[in-house]
Amino acid sequence: MRYLRTYLFLMSAVITFHANAQSGGKNNQVRTANGIVEGTIEKSGIRSFKGIPFAAPPVGDLRWKAPQPVKNWAGVRKTDHFGPRTMQLPVFGDMAFRSDGMSEDCLYLNVWTPAKSGKERLPVLVYFYGGGFVAGDGSEGRYDGESMAQKGIVALTVNYRLGVFGFLAHPELTKESPHHASGNYGLLDQAAALKWVQENIAAFGGDPARVTIAGESAGSVAVSAQMASPLSKNLFAAAIGESGSILGALPALPLSEGEKTGLEFAEVAGANSLAELRAMNADSLLTLSGKFGPFRFSRTVDGYFFPKSPYEIFAAGEQAQVPLLLGWNSQEGDYRGILGNELPTKQNFVKAVQKLYGGKAAEILKVYNPATDEDVEKVATDLASDRFIGFSTWRWADMHTKTGKGPVYRYYYERPRPAVRPELGNATPGLAGGIQRNTDAAKKPPAPPARGAVHSAEIEYAMGNLDHNKVFAWTDDDYKVSRIMQQYFANFITKHDPNGPGLPVWPVANSTQPVAVMHIDVNTRAEQSKHEDRFLTQVKLTTE
Repeated sequence: MRYLRTYLFLMSAVITFHANAQSGGKNNQVRTANGIVEGTIEKSGIRSFKGIPFAAPPVGDLRWKAPQPVKNWAGVRKTDHFGPRTMQLPVFGDMAFRSDGMSEDCLYLNVWTPAKSGKERLPVLVYFYGGGFVAGDGSEGRYDGESMAQKGIVALTVNYRLGVFGFLAHPELTKESPHHASGNYGLLDQAAALKWVQENIAAFGGDPARVTIAGESAGSVAVSAQMASPLSKNLFAAAIGESGSILGALPALPLSEGEKTGLEFAEVAGANSLAELRAMNADSLLTLSGKFGPFRFSRTVDGYFFPKSPYEIFAAGEQAQVPLLLGWNSQEGDYRGILGNELPTKQNFVKAVQKLYGGKAAEILKVYNPATDEDVEKVATDLASDRFIGFSTWRWADMHTKTGKGPVYRYYYERPRPAVRPELGNATPGLAGGIQRNTDAAKKPPAPPARGAVHSAEIEYAMGNLDHNKVFAWTDDDYKVSRIMQQYFANFITKHDPNGPGLPVWPVANSTQPVAVMHIDVNTRAEQSKHEDRFLTQVKLTTE
C-alpha cells in the first residue's frame, strides 16, 4: 500500500507539472489592481494574457458613456483567449479575427511579456488597430505581440468602441455628460487603457515610464489624437504613427456637427429620445448604422477630450512633447481615385484635377505634373495617396517638428507585397491584408498588381508577423525588410531612437534641411525628401 501511495503521489505530481506547463499555472499568474489573471506560456517562452478587462462593459446605461472602472474579481481569472471584438459590420471583409465572437461587451486588452517577474522594467508598446474607426480588433494576427515581446518589449493590443457605439454625439448625451461632451467614446476607451497600463504594467515586467503608443490608419489617427488630448498626453513617452493623423484624415469635427448627425441617425432609427436609443439592442443599432452610413460618426471637438481643435493644440505646442516616428506608404491610394475609369493620359489627368480642385487646379498641376502619358499613372497615384492619407501624416510630422521638443523620424515605406499564394485560387489582396474572392470576374475584374506598398501593407513587416499572414507568398526579401523595419521599431520603443548596429543610419527629420526620410525597402536607405513642395501646396490650398 505504501508503494501504491508513492506511485499515486508521483503520478499526481507529473500530471500537475504538465498542466502547469500548458497553462502557466501559478508561474503565469499576475496580480492586477482588479484581481489575479492567469495566462499561457507560448512555445517561444513568451507569457501571454488575452482578454483582460480594462473597463466595465459599456452596455445598458453605460452605452455612450465614458469607460467606467472594472469591478474587482475574486479568485483567478483565466486570460487564455481573446475577448469579444467590438460591434462592427464586415466593412472590409478581409480582416482575420481570432476574437471570442462580437459583443457590446468588448473593452479588453491583451499582453505579451518576456519578463519572468514583475521586478523587470522593460519598454512597453501599446498598439491601436486600424479600420477607419468602424472595424478592427486587437486579436488580428498582424498585430500579435509575441514577436515584439521576443525583442524584449512588453506588447499590448487594445480594443476600443467603433462606429455608432464609439462615436455617436447627440444633444442629450452632451446634456447628461458632467463635461458637457459627447462622442469620442472610442478615444476615451484608449485613454482608459493607457491609464490601466500605468497602474498595472509593472506587474507584467513593464516600465510605465517607457510606454510607446502606436497604430496604423485609424490607429495612427488615434495616436495623434492621444497626443493632442490633455486626458492622455502624459500617459506615454513616445509615439509611432503609420499612415494617418487627426490633422486631416478622419478629422475631428465641431461638436455641433456631430450632434446634428446624431439627431439624423436617431430619426432614421425611429427613436425620439436617448432612452429609446439605449433601449435598442446592439444588433439592431449596428444594422441601422450600416444603412445610415458607418463612416458618418466622426470624432468631435467636444471640449473635453479635445478642449479645442487638434490643429490649434499642435500649433500652440500643447501636444504631448514626445519623440515621434511616423510615415506612410508609396501607394496609399490608387490612380483611379483621381481618374476614375478614364485612361491614364495627361489630358484626362488635367481634366480630373480641374474637376477636383476648380480654381485651385493650376496650383496642384504645378507640383503634380506628369511630363508624358507614361508618367500619369504614377503621378495620379501620388496625388490619390496624398489626398487620402499622406498629407495628413506629413502635416503631423511638420507641426510636431515646429512645436514639439522631441525628435521626429520620418519614413516612406516602398515594399510591395508579394503575390497571393497560388493555392488560394481566384483571389485578390484586400485592403486589410487578407483576400477577397472574385466570384464574378466579369462584373468585378481583379485589381492590377500593386506597383508600390498599398495601404496597411507594412503592418506585418513592422510587427514581425509575416508568418501570421497565410495569404501572401513571402520571399527572403520580405523577411529581410521585416527584420530591418521591426528592429527600427523595437529600437525606437526601447530607446526612442530607431538606430542600432547593422542598420542603415536613420537621421532625425527635424535636424536636417532638406528633410531626411528613411526609405524602407529591400534597399533601405535615407534620402532627402523630394516632394515637400507638394505638401506645402496642400497646406496653402487648405488655408486659403
